[in-house]
Amino acid sequence: MRIAHIIIAHKNPEQLNRLLLKMQHPDFDFYIHVDKKVDIKPYEFLRAIRGVKFIQERSICNWGGYSTLQAMMSSLQEVLLNGVEYGFYNLLSAQDYPLKSNQEICDFLQQNSSKSFIYYEAEDSKWWEGAVYRFQRYHLTDYNFSGKFFIENMLNKILPLRKFPLAMKLYGGSKSSWWTINKESAGYLANYFDTENKIKKFLKFCWGTDEFVIPTILMNSPLKDHIVNDNLRYIDFPDGMANPKILTLADLDKLRASHMLFARKFDVGIDIDILAAIDEYTSNSKQV
Repeated sequence: MRIAHIIIAHKNPEQLNRLLLKMQHPDFDFYIHVDKKVDIKPYEFLRAIRGVKFIQERSICNWGGYSTLQAMMSSLQEVLLNGVEYGFYNLLSAQDYPLKSNQEICDFLQQNSSKSFIYYEAEDSKWWEGAVYRFQRYHLTDYNFSGKFFIENMLNKILPLRKFPLAMKLYGGSKSSWWTINKESAGYLANYFDTENKIKKFLKFCWGTDEFVIPTILMNSPLKDHIVNDNLRYIDFPDGMANPKILTLADLDKLRASHMLFARKFDVGIDIDILAAIDEYTSNSKQV
């Protein structure tokens, strides 16, 4: 079974190089989306690595903007249309790293081929208490013009709260952006975004859509019974923080005890030794 790893990148090409070399496996292909705001030339050397391809339709990715979700979905759609059949589509960032050997990852997904792995919380969770403003208010995150924040504030003072346009129970969470889904879920998502123009228009003025749209769509689909509430990733969000903690050697014992397939996020400019430590303990596992 082949696995497509879709990697969203915007910094540290050398760190991405390390990730790609670490994950070399006959059944792995890599599709790299480089943020359109970033010069792609420093990434070009990665084309020489086995299994590496670049997403052609690059998007500008603004943190919190619908543009980030668009980049993820357009990348998934591009991979689905390239003629190669994959059993799983695994969304990573260039700051992720595997906690298991390549063969262990392959074996796990082969044994769970009918499932998709996404983290989510239901609407009555603590996370959703502070997240409803993401769609209830107008957000101009993806727009760049003079007076943007004034206009945004005026819109939210004058206009009523927005309502989600579809009759769906909402799912999402701070760890929901990154997922591992099988071919049935990937096909369903791609078709949904091709046909549901109403939701796409609504999401243009939302914030942080990558943390709630995908789980909401899949958990309201005929595939919901095959969705596992576990995205197979170790991610540490300190209380009150909008971004995950940068993992260091101090986190190694927690990473090993997590039994997750991947972790995020890492930054070689802050701590490169943690990656070497992970390499050491995964080297004792089955490799190809």
